[in-house]
Amino acid sequence: MPLAIPAEKLIAWSDTTRKFHDFILTNPAVFTLPSDIRNSTTIADTLQHIVAVELRYAQRLASLPESPYEDVPKDTIDAILATHNTAFEILNNLLADPTYDWSAELTYATITAGRLRSSREAILLHLTMHAIRHYAQLATLVRQAGFKPTWSMDYLMMEAKPVID
Repeated sequence: MPLAIPAEKLIAWSDTTRKFHDFILTNPAVFTLPSDIRNSTTIADTLQHIVAVELRYAQRLASLPESPYEDVPKDTIDAILATHNTAFEILNNLLADPTYDWSAELTYATITAGRLRSSREAILLHLTMHAIRHYAQLATLVRQAGFKPTWSMDYLMMEAKPVID
C-alpha cells in the first residue's frame, strides 16, 4: 500500500505563523529585521508573502475571489496572523468536506509564472511546503540577527515522545 501523508499533518506543521506571531510579540525588533527572501526588505515583508500565498491559494481552492496581493496587510504581526487564520479556516472547511475532489485541476494565474494548471492536491501541497521552506529561511535570518526561536521546527518533534527507561 502506498504511503499517504494526511493533509492535516502538513497543515499542522506549516502552521508556524502562530509560533512566529508569539515570538515577535516577545521580540518586536524581529518584525523589522532585514530580509532578502523573495524580494523582501524586512521580515514583515516575508511574512506577508507567506500568508498572501496561503490566502490566495486557499481562495482558489474554494472558488472564492482572490485577494489582491498588495491588499494583504503587513503592518502588524496580528494582521499577518489574521490573514493566516483566514486561509487555514478555508482549508480546514475544504478538508472537512468529504465530497471535495482533490484530484480536480484548477487553472490559475500566478504573479511570477503566468497561467498554470494543477491538481487541487498539488496546490495544497505547494501551499504548505511553501510556508515551511520560507519559515526555515526566516529562522536562519532571525538566528543570524541574534534571536533564538523558542520552538523546534522539526516535524518529528510534533509527535515524538520521550522514552523513559
